[in-house]
Amino acid sequence: MPLNAIDSLALSHFLLTGAVLFCLGLIGFISRRNLIIMFLCTEMMFQGVAVSLVAFSRFHLNDTGQTFVIFVLTIAAAEAALALGLVVLLFRRKKTLDALAWSDLKG
Repeated sequence: MPLNAIDSLALSHFLLTGAVLFCLGLIGFISRRNLIIMFLCTEMMFQGVAVSLVAFSRFHLNDTGQTFVIFVLTIAAAEAALALGLVVLLFRRKKTLDALAWSDLKG
C-alpha cells in the first residue's frame, strides 16, 4: 500500500535507476569481449536488481526484499572471488582477456 504521492514518485525514480543499471550492465556484457569488463557488467546488473528490490521493499513496508538483497550481495561476492580466480587462470594460459580466444573449447 503506497504511503503517499511522494513515496510513489520516489519508487518510480528508484525503479528507473535500477532498470538503467541493469540495462547498462546487459548492454556492456553483450557488446564487450574483455573478460574483466564482462565481469564488471554482471556486477552492475546485480546492483540494479538490488536497488529495485530495496525500493519495492521500502514501498510495501516489508523487510523481505532487503533481506533478499543481503543474499544477492553474498552471491555477488562469491561470484567476484570465483570470476577473479578464473580470469587470472585464463590470462596465464593465453596471455589475453579476449572472450573470443576461449570460444573454441576442446572436449
